[in-house]
Amino acid sequence: MFWYVVKLLVLLPLIGLMIWGTLKLAQRMQGKFGAPQGGTKAVRIVETTMLSPTMRLAVIEFHGREILVSTSRGGLTRLAEAPARPATEDAA
Repeated sequence: MFWYVVKLLVLLPLIGLMIWGTLKLAQRMQGKFGAPQGGTKAVRIVETTMLSPTMRLAVIEFHGREILVSTSRGGLTRLAEAPARPATEDAA
C-alpha cells in the first residue's frame, strides 16, 4: 500500500506536467506547419468577431478580395465579398 501511494505521488504530477507541456508546445507550433516556404500567404484572416459561443464572423483576404464568412458548428458560409482595402500603416 505504501509503494502504491509513493508511485501515485510521483507519477501523477509527472503526467500532469507532461500534459501541460504538450499543450504549450501545440500552442507554440500552431500555424507553423504547412505554411508556404516563400513567406507570403495567399489567405490572411483580417478580423474575427464572436457572435455567440458557437458562431463567429470572419473577414478573410484572398487574392485581393475580402470575403466575409460566418463560421459555426455546421460549417462555413460566405456572406459577402468586396475588394481588399489598402493596408494602413500605424504612425507611432
